Amino acid sequence: MLKWIWGALVAAGLALASPAAFAAGPDGAQLVAWWGVPFAGLLLSIALGPLLVPAFWHHHFGKIAAFWGAAFLLPFALVFGVGAAWHGAVHAVVAEFIPFVILLTALFTTAGGICVHGKLRGGAWLNTGLLTLGTVLASIMGTTGAAMLLIRPLIRANDNRKHNVHVVVFFIFLVANAGGSLTPLGDPPLFLGFLQGVDFFWTAAYLWPETLFICAVLLGLFLLIDSYYFRQTGERQIESQDPAPHVEPLRLEGKRNFVLLAAAVGLVLMSGIWKPGVEFDVFGTPVALQNIARDVGLIVVTLMSLAITPRTAREGNAFNWEPMKEVAKLFAGIFLTIIPVVAILRAGEAGALGWVIRLVTGPGGAPDNIMYFWATGLLSSFLDNAPTYLVFFNTAGGDAATLMTSGAATLAAISAGAVFMGANTYIGNAPNFMVKAIAEQRGVRMPSFFGYMLWSGAILLPLFVVTTLIFF
Repeated sequence: MLKWIWGALVAAGLALASPAAFAAGPDGAQLVAWWGVPFAGLLLSIALGPLLVPAFWHHHFGKIAAFWGAAFLLPFALVFGVGAAWHGAVHAVVAEFIPFVILLTALFTTAGGICVHGKLRGGAWLNTGLLTLGTVLASIMGTTGAAMLLIRPLIRANDNRKHNVHVVVFFIFLVANAGGSLTPLGDPPLFLGFLQGVDFFWTAAYLWPETLFICAVLLGLFLLIDSYYFRQTGERQIESQDPAPHVEPLRLEGKRNFVLLAAAVGLVLMSGIWKPGVEFDVFGTPVALQNIARDVGLIVVTLMSLAITPRTAREGNAFNWEPMKEVAKLFAGIFLTIIPVVAILRAGEAGALGWVIRLVTGPGGAPDNIMYFWATGLLSSFLDNAPTYLVFFNTAGGDAATLMTSGAATLAAISAGAVFMGANTYIGNAPNFMVKAIAEQRGVRMPSFFGYMLWSGAILLPLFVVTTLIFF
């Protein structure tokens, strides 16, 4: 699945075998904004490729992501030295990309091994109930786990309907994003905050009003939209042609995967609580023992799921690796090309994007929580929301004890922006892409990159404006 990444790393490792190669990473204060061009190019490719050249994109998106990764790494190595490029690439792959892919693969595999058999009729109340269930589960088993568990039954329940795109779009809004805002297990940015010292239950205590408001409004709006479509003549005609329009008894196959999902959640929690103080140096990148134990455990969980899940369960889900391949290849490119962008942001006002930092600072140096919410959110829509969260976490002082008390409003704004606005684009959060890929495989004509942004711009942005007025 990731042969091209592995091959590039091996080749780089052979070329950079000397100790001098392991230099410090890029200094964001030295970088001009043009270093963000490969990242912007990859984003435009993701946006325009499926729209303009769908067949070419489908067969070569991995090569396109690799091209943009090389378009950053090679010039960067020439200008700043091989060591700086190597350090940045290894840190992105070892500290961020590999753990990211391992966790997503474990959740994707275990949730994909639980098959809900039976025929549901996708009416407005049933769909709203499934979305509500997924929204609640997202903070318990993560947005990826909840999304992979429920997206196939939801699509199957609505496969006889003429209008079903909105069902998947709201699923991304709620289950793949907003629902994961209450625990560090729900979304990667909150987990990074947990690792920085934020208490496990802090987000639930401080973000539940915003979460309840946003989710309740979205669910109510979905119920109205879905009821409208269901009443349309076209919907009724298709329903009348359904040979099995009534609800069939439901049964679960692959229930052992619930135990494995719980194990995956436990491993993630363990890596944030257990602190043995042991680290290993991987080509200049420190890797903590607890993180190695977590990742090895998640690999074991994945292999166990593949071994113990009945073949009929995965066949019932039409399970395949294509959605995971797409996410892995594209996010490999994103994690590489985002290196200079994050470095520039980390440089604060000394960096080429210092204006972003100045935006979140009010008169006298006091934090502007409204701007923290919107700056974190809008950047999280197009950058990876986990490093974006860390950038603004550190901009706000970086001390968890202070941010949880006197800076609680600022930390809440950063957390809410990173999690909620990950739904603004397909690339804002990894489950968005996975849900889109699965839906398209099942015959749902999902909106293009910009088409999806029309949905989020029309529904989410006004909702976030109201949220700002009420809570920030």
